[in-house]
Amino acid sequence: MTERRSAILKLSGYRAVIEPDRWVPGSFTLVVDGTPQSHVNLDDPSQLFFEYVQRIGHVIDQLGMPGEPITALHLGAGAFTLPRYIEATRPGSRQQVIEIESDLVDLVRSQLPLPRNASIRVRHGDAREVLGKLPDGLRGEVDLLIVDVFSGARTPAHVTSLEFYTEAVALLKPAGIIVSNVADGPGLAFARGQAATMLAATGHVAALAETQILKGRRFGNVVMVGSRETLPLEWMPRLLAGGPHPSKVVADGELRNWIAGAPIVTDTTAVQSPPPSKNIFQVGTRGD
Repeated sequence: MTERRSAILKLSGYRAVIEPDRWVPGSFTLVVDGTPQSHVNLDDPSQLFFEYVQRIGHVIDQLGMPGEPITALHLGAGAFTLPRYIEATRPGSRQQVIEIESDLVDLVRSQLPLPRNASIRVRHGDAREVLGKLPDGLRGEVDLLIVDVFSGARTPAHVTSLEFYTEAVALLKPAGIIVSNVADGPGLAFARGQAATMLAATGHVAALAETQILKGRRFGNVVMVGSRETLPLEWMPRLLAGGPHPSKVVADGELRNWIAGAPIVTDTTAVQSPPPSKNIFQVGTRGD
C-alpha cells in the first residue's frame, strides 16, 4: 500500500481514510467523515464483513444459477466491496459503478486495486443523473441494481422517491432485482416509507434486517429487495440462519402490515435519511 491513505473529497469536503483491519490480515475499512462505509478483504473478496452487506450477498447468491455471470449496476462505489464479491463468486460478470466522488474512486483504486481481469466500469457523476444517461442497450438488461448511496452517514433525498425507483426499475430484466440499503432508527418512519415506495415501483418487496431493527427498537440497516416478479425467497430463511443473526425476512402480507400505511415518497416529499447518533457508526480517524 502506498503512502496516500486518505483524501479530502472535493465535492462534499469529507475526509476519506483507508484503515487496515488489525484483526483480519489483508483487510481494510474505508471511513468517510468518521463513518465506516466499506470493508474489503483483498485476500478473499468473497468474505463480507458488515452485516447488511452479508445480507445483500445472500440476495446475490440467489440470482440465477450459482456462479453464473450477471449484469450488475451499483449506485455508490464505496470501496467496491460488492463488485469485488460478484467478480469473486460470479466471474465474468459485467458491472458498472456510478460514483459522484471521483477523488474517492481514485483513492480506493490506488490503495485497494480492483481485480485485473474484472469487467467493472466506473461512471462518474450523481447517481440519479447518470442513471438517466446510461446507454439504451443497458435498459431491460440488468440482473441486479444496488442502491447504496450515502453522503457521509445519510442517503440523499433525490434517490429515495418513487420517480427515482421507477427510473431505476426500468433498467432491470423482467426478473431483475433492485436492492436498497436503508439506514433508519427507532420508529422506522423513513424505512417504512422506502418499503412503500419500492413496492409501488416494483410490486414485490422484502425487507431483511436484524429482528430488533425491524421492530424499530434501534438504529441500523434494513436491506430492501424489490422485483417486478415474485421474489425467489424460498432459500432466504436458511441463508439468514447462517448469520449474521438474529435476523428476519419480512415479505408479502407481513411486509404490508410492517409498512403500516406509510406514505409513498415522491420528489416533492422526499427527505434524506435520518442521521445516526455519533456513537453508533462513527469512529475517530487518525492522521496520516
